Amino acid sequence: MNFPQRYVALGDSFTEGVGDWDPASPNGVRGWADRVAEQLILADPSWGYANLAIRGKKMRQILDEQIDAALALQPTVVTIYAGANDILRPRIDIDSLMAHYDDGIGRLRDAGAAVVLFTGFDAAGSAVFGKTRGRTAVYNEWVREIADKRDATIVDYWRLREFQDWGYWDVDRMHMSAAGHTLMAARVLEAMKASHRIDLPELEARPVLRRAEQLRADAQWAREYLKPWVGRRLRGVSSGDELTAKYPTPVHPDRMSVTA
Repeated sequence: MNFPQRYVALGDSFTEGVGDWDPASPNGVRGWADRVAEQLILADPSWGYANLAIRGKKMRQILDEQIDAALALQPTVVTIYAGANDILRPRIDIDSLMAHYDDGIGRLRDAGAAVVLFTGFDAAGSAVFGKTRGRTAVYNEWVREIADKRDATIVDYWRLREFQDWGYWDVDRMHMSAAGHTLMAARVLEAMKASHRIDLPELEARPVLRRAEQLRADAQWAREYLKPWVGRRLRGVSSGDELTAKYPTPVHPDRMSVTA
């Protein structure tokens, strides 16, 4: 089916939708990008939606594997968030990496697509991932410079302080929950200056744990989520190695009638 307007989402697990678990969706996840597409389509059915993001991808993989595929779809709008998985590596040359990012964004803009970029999340509240805060701050300055140079839109994840509430995060503490993806969809649409009918989630109050209870919860999380995550990186494998893109060509997702 031909869609005069095409929204193409690029990236890693953040954009694929990990944490917003839904067995009815491709790859078992829904996510903020699907929710953004649903709202665009509800407002104007001429929109088609493709999502090329795959969990675990690093920036060079996203640029090498997804930019050309996106350009072949002649996108009207592209959202892209790349680099989070690089920042978590032991060594990274951020300046070199972001020069490649700039080139990729330039190609999208030169093709006529509007581009939406993201700054990285401020993980100050995480005992593990907070150690990368300095790297993320440098990454964010590069993103802002690229956005200025390429006339791209920014969703400033770093400054979205609502996400400091753990209610917006999945049990793995690495990915947003369904509530987080819902809130992110609203914030992306607002950055795009697009109307939406998303009802923002109301979070349930979380019980305050005693110190011993918190330590047990942290130990369980480390066993169930952190250790396997570290193990995959040591082995050079990714949870997305066997996966393909959710929506490789523009479609109207099956869930497009959902408004929240």
